[in-house]
Amino acid sequence: MVLAVLVIARTRNLFSVIVLTGVYSFLMATVLVALDAVDVAMTEAAVGAGVSTVLLLGALHLCKAEEAKPAHRPWIPLALSMATALLLIYGSLGLPEFSDPDAPIHQHVTPRYLKNEIEVPNVVTAVLASFRSYDTLGETTVVFTAGAGIIALLRRRKTPKNERDKHAE
Repeated sequence: MVLAVLVIARTRNLFSVIVLTGVYSFLMATVLVALDAVDVAMTEAAVGAGVSTVLLLGALHLCKAEEAKPAHRPWIPLALSMATALLLIYGSLGLPEFSDPDAPIHQHVTPRYLKNEIEVPNVVTAVLASFRSYDTLGETTVVFTAGAGIIALLRRRKTPKNERDKHAE
C-alpha cells in the first residue's frame, strides 16, 4: 500500500493515478478482511475500487490525460499534510491496544449492540439497520449524487465548430 501511495504521488499521468488508486482501495479492502471487518471491506471494494474508479475514469474522459506541473513548489500543502499526519499519529497513541477486552468500547457499546434490540439474527445487519441506518442512507445518497454528476458531465458534449457555425446562420 505504501508503494502504491508513493507511485501515485510521483505520477503525472492521470489514468495511471486512477488505476493505482483503485489498486490501493482493493489492497485496503484486503486489509479490512484480515481485520475481520468484512462488511466494511465489501463497501471499500465496491465503492473505492469499483464505483469510484469508474466515475473518475468518466471524469478523465472530459479532461486532459496529463496533470499540469505546478507553477510553484507546494510547501504549504506539504507542511499541512505532515502536521495532520503527526497529529493523527499522536492521537492514535492514546487508543487502547487492539482487541483489548477492557477497552471502553467493549464495556459500554458492544453489549448494547449484542443485545440486538430489533430482532435481526445477524449482529452486523442489526447494527447497520438500527444504529447506522442514517449513515448508510447518507453514503448511498453521496454515491448516487456523484454518479448523477458524472453522468451529467459526460452528457455535456462539445459541439464541433462546423455545427456551431450552422446554428449561427
